[in-house]
Amino acid sequence: MHINILRVKNVNFDSSYSTNLNYLQEIKFETLKTLLQLHRSANSGHIGSSLSCLDILIYLFFQEMQKEDKLVLSKGHAASALYSILFKRGDISQDTLNSYYNKNGTLLSAHPPCNGMLQGVTFGTGSLGHGLSLAIGMALANRFKKENKKENKKNNVYVILSEGDLNEGQTWEGLLFAAHHSLNNLFIIIDNNNLQGFGRSNEVLNLESLQAKLLSFNLNVVTAENGNDFDSIHSSFLSLKMDKMMDKIGPKCIIAKTTKGAGISYMENRLEWHYLPMNEEQYKQALKEIKEIKEIKEIERS
Repeated sequence: MHINILRVKNVNFDSSYSTNLNYLQEIKFETLKTLLQLHRSANSGHIGSSLSCLDILIYLFFQEMQKEDKLVLSKGHAASALYSILFKRGDISQDTLNSYYNKNGTLLSAHPPCNGMLQGVTFGTGSLGHGLSLAIGMALANRFKKENKKENKKNNVYVILSEGDLNEGQTWEGLLFAAHHSLNNLFIIIDNNNLQGFGRSNEVLNLESLQAKLLSFNLNVVTAENGNDFDSIHSSFLSLKMDKMMDKIGPKCIIAKTTKGAGISYMENRLEWHYLPMNEEQYKQALKEIKEIKEIKEIERS
């Protein structure tokens, strides 16, 4: 059985999400500000890639994931989004945050560190194609623990992939393995922003029809038409979980249609913001734009 939903609509939101939505929006604006401050202070790039998946990460950490669940950020070049969220959760101190990227001895490198010293960072990632295999190993280990009655609770593993990850053969081997072993505790989220380091994704290596490919690998697939919108993300997760049989039939996948540089007008859908740092004028413009969006959202909620 496969879920094949091109556009998820008219799903009744549960009360916990509806109550939590305002909080998610507040977290978004706080983490956006932190993320921009990190990049400006370090004069670092990969801003567009981090903005692309920020909403997904916020939803996972503050709505979806339970205490024992784990996340693998396979697209490790979006580390600043993860660091900003871990700072909001209290897993990273202000002093550690201030050391981001180019300070001697920092734990917050341009890609997530592999030294196991940061809570919330399971593996060092960024060499694209490796993250799914790591997540699969964790999901399989969790199953063994449950089967051996060392744990009674089903712990989920979530992995965020980029289109660059999908250019790697190891990723597709992992998808075959995960489906073959019916890893129902594995959630794969694809940050589908149609841009990668060397150009448009369909020009670098055409992945279409991505949904058809994933379905042919026996995954349960839904598409979030706006992966930078909490309602769209939530609807997709609800759709994956609404059939009780879903617990029995293997890994789940969300193709999240996102925008590179989401939320900052001059960065949106622009390849150069895979690399460029902001100058002071651009930084101030970005802060102005997120403040204006925040004010609009507050009016909508009032």
